Amino acid sequence: MNRVRKVSGTVGTLTALDCLELYRAGTISPVEVVRDCLERIDAINPELNAFCYIAAEAALIAARQSEARWNKGQPIGVLDGVPATIKDLTLTRGMPTRRGSAATSAAGPWNEDAPLTARMREAGSIILGKTTTPEYGWKGATDSPLTGITRNPWDPTLTPGGSSGGAAVAAALNLGFLHQGSDGGGSIRIPASFTGTFGFKPTFGYVPQWPLSAMGVLSHIGPMTRTVDDAVLMMDVITRPDARDGFGGIAYKAELPGGAESLEGLRIAYSRTLGYADVAPDILRVTDEAVEQLRSLGAEVIEIDPGFTNPVEIFATFWFAGAARLITNMSEAQKGLLDPGFLECAIWGEEISLAEFKDAEQARFDLSAKMAAFHESFDFLVTPTVAISPFPVGKDKPDGFSGWVDWTPFTFPFNLTQQPAASLPSGLDDAGLPVGLQLVGPRYHDANVLSAARVIERRLGRLAPPSR
Repeated sequence: MNRVRKVSGTVGTLTALDCLELYRAGTISPVEVVRDCLERIDAINPELNAFCYIAAEAALIAARQSEARWNKGQPIGVLDGVPATIKDLTLTRGMPTRRGSAATSAAGPWNEDAPLTARMREAGSIILGKTTTPEYGWKGATDSPLTGITRNPWDPTLTPGGSSGGAAVAAALNLGFLHQGSDGGGSIRIPASFTGTFGFKPTFGYVPQWPLSAMGVLSHIGPMTRTVDDAVLMMDVITRPDARDGFGGIAYKAELPGGAESLEGLRIAYSRTLGYADVAPDILRVTDEAVEQLRSLGAEVIEIDPGFTNPVEIFATFWFAGAARLITNMSEAQKGLLDPGFLECAIWGEEISLAEFKDAEQARFDLSAKMAAFHESFDFLVTPTVAISPFPVGKDKPDGFSGWVDWTPFTFPFNLTQQPAASLPSGLDDAGLPVGLQLVGPRYHDANVLSAARVIERRLGRLAPPSR
């Protein structure tokens, strides 16, 4: 079934690549595009709450400057005039970065860009504003005491997932074309799955980071877009080096394997449960159907689990320790403003011993080695992205689950291993809600993951939420 929305000629249906082509032709102006995005944000955001800060005046000034450059045939960079958003965990000059927390101050000064933000501006992108996140990105749903509840455009009574929920909503509704997410345990891939968009977690180290996330080397930064090609465009910009990055020096292979129309010659492992996950039947149905399409595209698909046990305790050790680090210098008054669920994680983290942390570190290395060996036999691993469908807003987890990682068993293992992993739309569940397909590759094989995702996207099509 073809689920691709036909372009009707409005800005709301364009991609970033469409936009740049129209700028070159002089058919449309950056001012028109940015003004259209801002008007739709004003109309949609009061209900869905994707943005916690809208930089309307600054965006229009930047759009007029971009328009003047295009009129002269002198764009400043490869993204000149393309509207984008930044997650509220990432420093952005001139805009508050509150990290979704009422325990932070709005006073600033906000005078520095994180590496990603700096690269986007240098390439000419226009920052529309900051997107919502749960407090410090701690969970897989997007709500916080500071910014309230973010809602799914497919059904506003449901969560868009998290922690990059605001970015996912903005991507699904084309409120800008390029959206930055961050992913410490699935925070790009979960909301991409729940909103029917494309999300990509690169190999750790490809996208420079500063300051480093409290979750340390679990946290990856990457693109959230409506199309794979737009994510590729964004990756080529945000992977450029930055001297402030303590993990710098890892060169991203920007060029994709050329023009593939099939998956011929690829050996793909398909794991329906990773050997331990409980997955909703309709999620498995949609995923099974998508995997059959991979076979029809020429891939050799073998149903096999990668052979590790649930690494949730390893992950929780790093996650809780990171949360504990965040509250170390907070006053009791500040702690009283925190999301109770986040504070509970931080208090647990304070009890983790050095020996326990080092044991988790060794277990993480062992898991990485196991996956590296697994990929000697398989080009990619395919799984469902999330084990369930979107659940009601205002909850950290759906009924029947003890913690947020229990319903996201497919995402966090690949933060531990630092592998590239994408979520792309694979179909609709029994309630007509989007389902994501996760595609995992070996470390440093990001270009191959994106290339395969592009082929799969062309076969499965794109999803778009009901018109708003």
